[in-house]
Amino acid sequence: MVLGPFQGLPACTRIDVGKGVCGTAAATRKTQIVPNVHEFPGHIACDSASNSELVVPIVKNDILYGVLDLDSPEFKRFSQY
Repeated sequence: MVLGPFQGLPACTRIDVGKGVCGTAAATRKTQIVPNVHEFPGHIACDSASNSELVVPIVKNDILYGVLDLDSPEFKRFSQY
């Protein structure tokens, strides 16, 4: 995957599908809610200030168009509600 428009500090520009939180969301096509990224196997640390992450795959008609990635410096920042 290639980084598109974003806001914040410079980030990783390429991530392989299946790698890290973004790549896992892309591969599984399931939303990833990670309360502590340091405990996520294979986490890619693009921003050292990131402690939790929410990644939502963008899928239509079974075609993956991308992922929406939100990072937070707070642990357990995101929930399913």
